[in-house]
Amino acid sequence: MAIGETVITIVGNLTADPELRTTGQGAQVASFTIANTARVYNKQTGQYEDGPALFMRCSAWRDMASHCAQSLAKGMRVIAQGRLQQHSYQAQDGTNRTVMELQVDEIGPSLRYATAQVSRISRQPQGPVYGNPAAQTPTVNTGAGGWSQRSQQPAQPPADDPWGAPSDDQSSFGDFGKPDPEPEF
Repeated sequence: MAIGETVITIVGNLTADPELRTTGQGAQVASFTIANTARVYNKQTGQYEDGPALFMRCSAWRDMASHCAQSLAKGMRVIAQGRLQQHSYQAQDGTNRTVMELQVDEIGPSLRYATAQVSRISRQPQGPVYGNPAAQTPTVNTGAGGWSQRSQQPAQPPADDPWGAPSDDQSSFGDFGKPDPEPEF
């Protein structure tokens, strides 16, 4: 994200199923609207009432677009975080209009009133994968002036682990977090 971008988080319900389309360059985009209605306490009646609603138009791109189309549906309560974008255009009647849109970076179901079952999507890396060394076959320096693919394949995560976390003896963090060995005197 660039400096000066407005990052916001919104919690609300989807007003319709996400609409998935493909741009002329082949990129997928999912468009949807999140409605957030504030609850306001009325001192006169002693009850909470619905306040004004905020309807935030959102877009998710590429892999996240297809994930949204497969996972989200009308009425679902979601938590979305992203960058607020402003677009200006000229309408068919000739008036200039400005719209605000949330370009989604992260989105998921809210677990406040529901449960969710998460399944990890496996994909083939198309280049370096930073931050998840188990996601690709590492490239190592052979010391002979060149680079080669490591012949040893990364260990597969246990079948019952939905996040694919490495077991205790195979950590991508090395010895970090493990107890220090006893010093020799």
